[in-house]
Amino acid sequence: MNEATRAEATQDDERRDSDQASGLLPPGARVFVAGHRGLVGSAVARVLADEGHEVITRGRERLDLRDAARTREFLVGTRPDAVVLAAARVGGIMANQRYPVPFLEENLLIQLSVIAGAHAADVNRLLFLGSSCIYPRLAPQPIPEDALLTGPLEPSNEPYALAKIAGISQVRAYRRQFGRSYIAAMPTNLYGPRDNFDPETSHVLPALIRRFHEARKEGRDEVVLWGSGTPRREFLHSEDAARACLLLLRRYDGEAPVNVGCGEDLTIAELARTVAGAVGFTGRIGWDRTRPDGTPRKLLDVGRLRALGFVPNVPLERGARETYEWWLHSDTP
Repeated sequence: MNEATRAEATQDDERRDSDQASGLLPPGARVFVAGHRGLVGSAVARVLADEGHEVITRGRERLDLRDAARTREFLVGTRPDAVVLAAARVGGIMANQRYPVPFLEENLLIQLSVIAGAHAADVNRLLFLGSSCIYPRLAPQPIPEDALLTGPLEPSNEPYALAKIAGISQVRAYRRQFGRSYIAAMPTNLYGPRDNFDPETSHVLPALIRRFHEARKEGRDEVVLWGSGTPRREFLHSEDAARACLLLLRRYDGEAPVNVGCGEDLTIAELARTVAGAVGFTGRIGWDRTRPDGTPRKLLDVGRLRALGFVPNVPLERGARETYEWWLHSDTP
């Protein structure tokens, strides 16, 4: 076989693989997105709709996903082709420390309801969105998927992490016992439109946007932030995360979770300067070292996702600026 023939055969194999993989989420599939009003759920719903899928949603006022009986009834009655479980109680270090019980219990209830309900409705395709918080506090960097359960968790968000680990286990259990095509994705720190900017419960990037915005409005010349600024974090725009979710739904059907990130990190101090620039704050940035830093570093190994063809599109500087502009024109400032 000459080089041209080998290349043609390889292309044929790739086309067959792609055709088989696309059957995991066929064109025009009806997809229930749980958590469609949140940061990542709203982005997933938009990407699915743009790709020609029928997106099914229910707000909390109509369906409380913590209610297993009602969730099962809804899914059995609706019978979607696939489910994306993006609904969760989320928050930053402060929220996790103040409210550990709901971070554990609400997430467990949502996961148990939706995953078991999907199985009862004979839904064979489900994507569970976990969190990079599942990995040990001192995991190797970048963090491979097989680092799960190899060491102690970060104490500041342990209840939330344990709930997400339980979700991964539930997905695996349904695969093993019932042959379901259920998969789990572990996103890095996400940000973008529809993020939570509440000063008590937000994650670091939207919290920084709000702090710098308020300081600029009030004419202050310094903003003091929690910790030392030295921990390193990775950030991915919600639109990129949604594209990764669609790629996984179409092409991935393995038991191991898949990390979702950009593969690059920066210090919190560098992040703060980037966000300050996006907001237009030109004052000093100070650090309260009596406050917790959290995990020293959290960078995901995204080799598995890259092998599927994923490349992020939104650089942090542009994403932070666009997120700030979205927040300014929302009803929350």
